[in-house]
Amino acid sequence: MLHNMADSEVITEIDGALLEGGGQILRNAAALSCLLGKAITVKNIRAGRSNPGLRPQHLTGLKIIQELCGGKLSGGQVGSTEITFTPGDIQAGSFVADTKTAGSVCLLMQAAMPCLLFGSGTSELTLLGGTNAEMAPQIDYTDWVFKPLAGKFGMKFDCDIIRRGYYPKGGGEVKITMYPVKSVTPLTRTDPGKLVKVVGRSFVAGVLPIKISKAMSESAKYAIKKQFDNVPVEIQVVKEPDAAAVGTGSGIILMAETSTGCLLSGSALGKRGVPAEEVGKTAANMLITNIMHGACVDDHAQDQIILLMALAQGKSRILTGPITLHTETAIHVAKLMTTAKFGIEKVSDSLNMIECEGIGLQNKQM
Repeated sequence: MLHNMADSEVITEIDGALLEGGGQILRNAAALSCLLGKAITVKNIRAGRSNPGLRPQHLTGLKIIQELCGGKLSGGQVGSTEITFTPGDIQAGSFVADTKTAGSVCLLMQAAMPCLLFGSGTSELTLLGGTNAEMAPQIDYTDWVFKPLAGKFGMKFDCDIIRRGYYPKGGGEVKITMYPVKSVTPLTRTDPGKLVKVVGRSFVAGVLPIKISKAMSESAKYAIKKQFDNVPVEIQVVKEPDAAAVGTGSGIILMAETSTGCLLSGSALGKRGVPAEEVGKTAANMLITNIMHGACVDDHAQDQIILLMALAQGKSRILTGPITLHTETAIHVAKLMTTAKFGIEKVSDSLNMIECEGIGLQNKQM
């Protein structure tokens, strides 16, 4: 909904309770607000959640966008269920965002990185929080899977993991170097190719012994080989050095590569009371499900590319698995705030073709 303010500024009003109804609506809306120079009001923030309103990590995401464009934010307090954001011009420089919790640094990246793509020069982003957190991609996913995919849209960045941080302490640190572009390149990915190899990283940190890491790795490898016996599987078994991690944590990330360069993933984090073998099997099953869909991107990447498709100069076509609620939400926000034209064609029970004629946003600072 659009309505005019007294100062004749038009504000786009967004219902934060729609569809996924969580932090994603906020991240995508704030990023597009910054990129397009459009003011937004988001109401009913996380209204359906057990603890409604802004959590510290959501507020940190809004504040980093505010800082990098010199914008104005009202309603920016933990617990707030309504915010209004008025953007300024995107700057280049060094920025720091600290969730002060184990809130995901990867979700902060999703908010800030598209904005810095349209900055006036190279920028550095230091992000503090959880690097391998629940309900969010692990930092290894961003580095291994999202980075090469984003690169095909022309989005180039370096990701330097200084220190890992886990729930509940956080304390992880990641440095991102972003390189601006004149415009985003559209992408066509319609051929999933054949499975070539699977690589992975199974880790423990803090007081946990390396045998847990080995057990997760062996369990994952067994499940993958049972399904794809001819495919090479190489999983690093890691005990994080004390200086490279804060707190105690464990987990595994797996990545499959196909003959056409498609990258698909599966991951899981260790939890108290859950056997390590179960964690490895959960990650393997997620990977196997993504491979069996026969898509060119996995479920995590599906919603992350919507913003880039909307901004691109031209038509993108990407073969995906079943459309996730996060993807529906990202498309909803993009349609609300831009003139990008999206279409979804059902190819089979498990496959969909997402098409988008992007708006061809130009970086006026380059």
